[in-house]
Amino acid sequence: MSSQHTQDVPPLTETIAPGTATDPDVTSTETETITVDGTEVTVAAGSTLLDAVEAVDTDDQVAALCHYGREDIGPRSTCRTCMVDTDAHGLVPACSTPAEDGLVVDTDTETATEARDVNLDLVLSNHNLRCTTCGKNGRCELQDAAIDNGVEEPRYGVFDDRGAYEPIDDSSSFIQIDRNKCILCNRCVEACNDVQVEGVLRVEGTGADTRIGFQSGVETMEESTCVSCGHCATVCPTGSLVETDIADAATIQLPGFTQKNSIGKTYESSTTSKGPMTPKKGEERTEREQSTETERARESTVDEREGWP
Repeated sequence: MSSQHTQDVPPLTETIAPGTATDPDVTSTETETITVDGTEVTVAAGSTLLDAVEAVDTDDQVAALCHYGREDIGPRSTCRTCMVDTDAHGLVPACSTPAEDGLVVDTDTETATEARDVNLDLVLSNHNLRCTTCGKNGRCELQDAAIDNGVEEPRYGVFDDRGAYEPIDDSSSFIQIDRNKCILCNRCVEACNDVQVEGVLRVEGTGADTRIGFQSGVETMEESTCVSCGHCATVCPTGSLVETDIADAATIQLPGFTQKNSIGKTYESSTTSKGPMTPKKGEERTEREQSTETERARESTVDEREGWP
């Protein structure tokens, strides 16, 4: 580098921090003070009522099945199992209601308790409650919520009372889908699209036909573009999405009664592939790799013709 060129470059100063010069100041000292069941709690600005509720020892159990706080997935306010009473707004979902300074929240009023119980029973009524055949038995958030709230028999019946079961999707060598246990919390869709940015899952259909499907419009996991990262299974609050190898890890099966034959129908794999990815995604990657190798070979040939080393 010439001395003339060196002089043209302005020197760095202590007021410029490389890599952070244009970054916004994201720190904040603002807080909100909320009263939950008679206890004052201070939370950071931008928090929700659920954050405040979880910060104290509440009188009642407040589930939030559509919210996954560890990665800020949700809330969707779909399950409504976190309803609380407030002095300013009445009955609200704690997971999606912003914390306001001075707000008084009660979890144990008759209206809040009844709302949570009704909504939990609605979720249970559209769920396969054969827990002993489920791989998430003992580590299921819906099961925990039902136990914590003392549910012995959902007031709206159970899934066996209506309609037929959907087939289990056991076509993938890595992820099993049992839509009969899906509560449409949308956690898996957000984990797939917003966290992993793979764009495989989506919510499709309307009304009673609403279900978790695939962006590509295919029917099975094997046909999808899944990369088998397993994040959807990690965030699933029930046994709807589980890793295939542990699908039966926590089952307490009666002789001749398993998860699969309790449903009766299963989508099995159409291949013998046991790789880390679904065949379609693996084929796409193989095609890309072959294309890259062909391009490199072409460039190498051109370089040799032009005399490059």
